[in-house]
Amino acid sequence: MTVRLYDSLQAAVVDLEPRVEGRIGMYVCGPTVQSAPHIGHLRSALVYDLWRRWLTARGYDVTFVRNVTDIDDKVLASATEHEPWFAVAYRVELEFTAAYRALGILPPTYEPRATASIPQMHALIERLIAAGHAYAAPDASGDVYFDVRSWSRYGELTRQSPDDMAEAGDAPARAKRDARDFALWKGAKADEPATAQWESPWGAGRPGWHIECSAMAARYLGPAFDIHGGGLDLRFPHHENELAQSAAAGDAFARHWVHNGLVNVGGQKMSKSLGNSVFAADLLASHRPAVVRYWLGSAHYRSTIDYTPGSLDEAQAALERIEGFLARAMRRVAGTRFAEIEADLPGEFAAAMDDDLAVPQALAVLHDRVRSGNAALDADDPAAAAQARAEVALMVSVLGFDAAEGDARPDDPARRALATLVDRLIGERRAARDARDFAAADRIRDDLAAAGIVLEDSPTATDWSIDG
Repeated sequence: MTVRLYDSLQAAVVDLEPRVEGRIGMYVCGPTVQSAPHIGHLRSALVYDLWRRWLTARGYDVTFVRNVTDIDDKVLASATEHEPWFAVAYRVELEFTAAYRALGILPPTYEPRATASIPQMHALIERLIAAGHAYAAPDASGDVYFDVRSWSRYGELTRQSPDDMAEAGDAPARAKRDARDFALWKGAKADEPATAQWESPWGAGRPGWHIECSAMAARYLGPAFDIHGGGLDLRFPHHENELAQSAAAGDAFARHWVHNGLVNVGGQKMSKSLGNSVFAADLLASHRPAVVRYWLGSAHYRSTIDYTPGSLDEAQAALERIEGFLARAMRRVAGTRFAEIEADLPGEFAAAMDDDLAVPQALAVLHDRVRSGNAALDADDPAAAAQARAEVALMVSVLGFDAAEGDARPDDPARRALATLVDRLIGERRAARDARDFAAADRIRDDLAAAGIVLEDSPTATDWSIDG
């Protein structure tokens, strides 16, 4: 089945059409590193990690670019007397990297910083000026603006007319031909540090936000690539302006535009003004990273999700059912001819993922296999249990639940060590029962129960689990 996705530009679910067969170039707007990552940042990064993992599972060679906006009005505003803007940017970037790593989000193929692509931004601005779509401010400020009235397609991504748009608030309107014109280059200001200025054909200054992503996307993926992603809140003005300036300069730019839904907190939009931000560090401290990953990824990526203090409880229970089955099945088939059985992804799972990354439906398939696998174990059918285990493990890997850090997975050294000790005690208990020494058998069971280990006897074997 062909991979299909919702293209925001076409406002429809369409077939993914790679520009080069077998290869996907994907650019995702990364963080503006002005402050600590929050739950919304985690969700967006996870959505595109899932897209990348699925496209890779479907056999595509994916080049994945996620930028870091390390120069911007907000970054400069975050600086203090003791911590300059570039130090703030680097410190916060490390916080994002740590949060991504904890969730098992794969590192990008390339992760460019905006400050490393200034010459490419200059070149793009010069092309726009030459084509009549940009102009230098006549007031000697050093500002350069995109002329929205010169580009008839402006507004196509969000299906708006310029007449209905709010004024661009990224620079004063004093020297603009139209209040909706947006800044491509911002002339140096007396109250901004010299370290935040670069020489340019229009005078010292720094780039506008939108030109950064257009230049970096083209630098690392070329003037035409397959997918541009980002949060729904970036559609306007950021992505609208990216599309306009790149297309006006003559670049085909992104074939498909993909946007993930946002995160509310207690039914309200998360914002600094409301003081309801949920920060990544706090969330990851309150729950295992794999649980956070499960919850953030379990809703459809285009939906809005709502965080409340108990939101992750169901995700934790669901993940524990999966992990419990994998551990139980591993113990039952270990050392048998079924231990190394191989499997393909279930067709229903693949069909769901192909259909605009329908993770909720894919998870339904995964949990169905967990139920059938547990039933096979109860029926003492090791072949069926091993088949279910192989399929579940493959689906778990594709979804990345086994990639989150800090989790005791069924195959990690700590879990294997525990399994060795518990299995030995289970063997001693079995021997005691065979010798009709029921007092010794009960003592072993009680000792394990006191340690949080629950035993489950069947006619042919004894399974164990950790009482959570």
